[in-house]
Amino acid sequence: MSAPSDPAAAAAHAPAPASASAASSSSGLTFKLHPLVIVNVSDHYTRVKAQAACSGDSSSSSGAAAGQPPRVFGCVIGVQRGRTVEIFNSFELVLDPSPEPSTAPSSRRSRSSGFMGGLMSACCGCDWADKKVFPDFYVLGWYSTGSDVQDTDMLIHKALMDVNESPVYLLLNPAINLSQKDLPVTIYESELHVIDGSPQLIFVRSNYTIETVEAERISVDHVAHLKPSDGGSAATQLAAHLTGIHSAIKMLNSRVRVIHQYLVAMQKGETPVDNSLLRQVSSLVRRLPAMESQKFQDDFLMEYNDTLLMTYLAMFTNCSSTMNELVEKINASYERPAARRGGRGAFM
Repeated sequence: MSAPSDPAAAAAHAPAPASASAASSSSGLTFKLHPLVIVNVSDHYTRVKAQAACSGDSSSSSGAAAGQPPRVFGCVIGVQRGRTVEIFNSFELVLDPSPEPSTAPSSRRSRSSGFMGGLMSACCGCDWADKKVFPDFYVLGWYSTGSDVQDTDMLIHKALMDVNESPVYLLLNPAINLSQKDLPVTIYESELHVIDGSPQLIFVRSNYTIETVEAERISVDHVAHLKPSDGGSAATQLAAHLTGIHSAIKMLNSRVRVIHQYLVAMQKGETPVDNSLLRQVSSLVRRLPAMESQKFQDDFLMEYNDTLLMTYLAMFTNCSSTMNELVEKINASYERPAARRGGRGAFM
């Protein structure tokens, strides 16, 4: 799955800032993104947003304006083998709250200096901690959340060049878009372009693919099937189950209605007779009485009894194993004191 790369044609009508993003990258690097990074960034954003909602401060410590969703920041780590960059994991950055954004350049510089100070201190500390667990991983870049690149992002990106001379920027869009089929994740690189006669660094989009290992596939599947732990978990699961059944029955009803309307129109002569379609409908209708026949009931009860028998056998085996472990523990507990007192051990 590759990241979307929409051309920034609108930027040609106005002077492009340093953080403007071009259509696509020309570096030739191949990016492989692991699902753990996406889960970590999403979890970081969810926790910060929930904490901000509980405290009544929507800006929290993310530097977002009042009424805007909070932004979170962190670093991505992984390995680079030749022209292939593989992002395995990420860690969060705890940044000091920035002042209110302003259009003045001095205010923007003070805001970015606060970002850079927190970024460098957190990055250096976490890099050494991760080196002990992941000795082959390096800081490849940083991540943030938002719908698009902001002006201050390039200043943060330049600050990270002291750690990695060519960092990557991973942007996660937390807004829900039901019509979008791709992942709301975009990876940017920085390239030096000449804009208005002066060289400037700008963000360019890079394509990526999702790379998974067996452990990640199991973990993602487990997270996808997690049940809520609150008191209404049973009711929530029942409601979701009933909703799925209702949707299936509703779809079946709509399709049966279409077939019925078509047959009525064919009977009235409004639609030409199609013998092939009539044979298919007849075959479909003949399947329904099979579920009420005696043979179906016998086969169903046989399969049901076999399943119960396997369940009972598994239960008996588990009980026998537990009883065996209990007997061994009792023998081990009473055997040694008796041997010291009379020279004989207890027997069970």
